[in-house]
Amino acid sequence: MKFFKTSKKGDYSAVQTVNAPAKKHPFYELSAYNPRAEAEYELYKLLREAVPIIDAAICKTVRLVGSFKIECEDSEVETLLNRFISHVKVNASESGLNAFISTYLDQMLTYGTAVGEIVPNALNTDIAALYNASLRDVKLQTGRNPLNLEVCRRDVNGKAIPLPHQNLLLVTPLKPEPGKIYGTSILKGLPFISGILLNIYYSVNANWERVGNVRFAVTYKPGPDASEKAYAKERAMQIAEEWGRAMNSINGVSDFVSVGDVSIKVIGADNQVLDSQVPVRQMLEQIVAKLAIPPFILGLSWSTTEKMSAQQADILTSELEFYRRCLDPVIEKICNKWLAFNGLAAHFSIVWDNINLQDEVEIANARLMSARADEIEKRLEKI
Repeated sequence: MKFFKTSKKGDYSAVQTVNAPAKKHPFYELSAYNPRAEAEYELYKLLREAVPIIDAAICKTVRLVGSFKIECEDSEVETLLNRFISHVKVNASESGLNAFISTYLDQMLTYGTAVGEIVPNALNTDIAALYNASLRDVKLQTGRNPLNLEVCRRDVNGKAIPLPHQNLLLVTPLKPEPGKIYGTSILKGLPFISGILLNIYYSVNANWERVGNVRFAVTYKPGPDASEKAYAKERAMQIAEEWGRAMNSINGVSDFVSVGDVSIKVIGADNQVLDSQVPVRQMLEQIVAKLAIPPFILGLSWSTTEKMSAQQADILTSELEFYRRCLDPVIEKICNKWLAFNGLAAHFSIVWDNINLQDEVEIANARLMSARADEIEKRLEKI
């Protein structure tokens, strides 16, 4: 006889940040329409799709932040915690805390705010999965105290309902303005610049459609003879028919023979296409400056010196360190929840991978110079 119920594999408690599908007619939004306050989310998503360099910069930033591991005083707890980090289920098809953090950081950079959830198992005895919540499904608000943040779920009518288990939710705003609870996207300020850039690209596309696919103007001028003027329309139609046959010939180049004063000119051949290199670079410089990514990482071969590239790499390193500091509280909360579920108590630290090999070389050189300075000081003390 079994007295205890065991949980089956894949048995999870409900995810509270997901809206249940409404059992109404397919166009029920028309009868329960609520103005959307988060329209900028769609704008930022469209911006990444329209300007590939913006999407590439965010993706490269997420990858450059790198991965991490946990170091603990207790070696056994460290092994168990790192095993949990490597194998925890994330969303529907991923695994590992690094996958959750990558999506979390991507959401934070794009929209300014990231929301996640710790999903316990059905018996509430362990962490079963981690879930990246969509900002369209939740709403952030303050309680009676402006220092208390509440995550709410939107119902079918758009009303915000506070979620019951706030301690299982993860929220990280990126550089929020004073008095605001939502963060600031790194794409803020780019829609105007990107709009100009897209207008230039659209004009280039239109000009190349006109110039690349050459269009001709065939002009027939009747002579002074009255009979020629009388049959000008018929002759013009014959010329148009023969010209169309010559241009649509499937056997390659075809000759066009005509009688009378017929002139043929290429439409737009006399107009000079504007050079777009300078304005496009000006717009790209503004985008790169806002995203804090060195141009050479994005494949932009702008003239630069070796010293300037090293300085840009240092600036990028400081940006990545800032993003890591934003993610540290999220990782600590998840690890502390796992320790609490498993009845463990241990002090741990988050160790991030070095950003690149250049950092390791500089750290090694700094340690060498410090060791040399200590040796010289010891020699001076003996004297």
